[in-house]
Amino acid sequence: MIIIMTAAVLLLNWTVVLRWFYPIRYIDEISAHTQATALDPYLIAALIRVESNFRPDVRSPKGATGLMQLMPETAKWIAEQLQLDIEDADLLDPDINIRLGTWYLTMLQKDFDNNLVVALAAYNGGRGNVSRWLAEGQWNGKLEDVRNIPFLETRLYVQRVLAVYAWYVRIYRGMWPPPATELPVLPEIGHHVEAWWHRTRQMLDGRRQVPRPDS
Repeated sequence: MIIIMTAAVLLLNWTVVLRWFYPIRYIDEISAHTQATALDPYLIAALIRVESNFRPDVRSPKGATGLMQLMPETAKWIAEQLQLDIEDADLLDPDINIRLGTWYLTMLQKDFDNNLVVALAAYNGGRGNVSRWLAEGQWNGKLEDVRNIPFLETRLYVQRVLAVYAWYVRIYRGMWPPPATELPVLPEIGHHVEAWWHRTRQMLDGRRQVPRPDS
């Protein structure tokens, strides 16, 4: 009887269940480094979830490091702009990583006329590549035409970050800071299911994959 009642409560309060699958970590750091920007902290949380699933020690095969998956050379350039002295190992520090990544996304948004969709594409695909796509008319910078982005990885990235962002705002009702909700295993399951869903949707679209060159 208790199990049935518990299940009924959870079904009625679906946001509680979703928060188990979509927790947010490093709330203090995200808060600190979005206060002086126009960026929604839920957007940074969504980007971190997609990039690293809130694991600060993640390194990609290409060397992208930490929560916001910054390339060491990009991080050092950002640090120079902020007059900071950092080492590669510092990118494993959540506070430093979020500070650099948030500043970088803010700069990209300003560079691209406050177009968040284009800024996210540049965060993943590179400023130079995105500038070229726009200049050559390969992509117009609009979300509804995101399929025209030449890099499959970047198409998926933009769609996924914005989808997670929308979910975060909805299930946490847009109120920051969010309540702490954490259960073991469930966030990992949710992360993998979400990634699989976006890849499958892209495959069903029948779009031709264009290999992403090293940049």
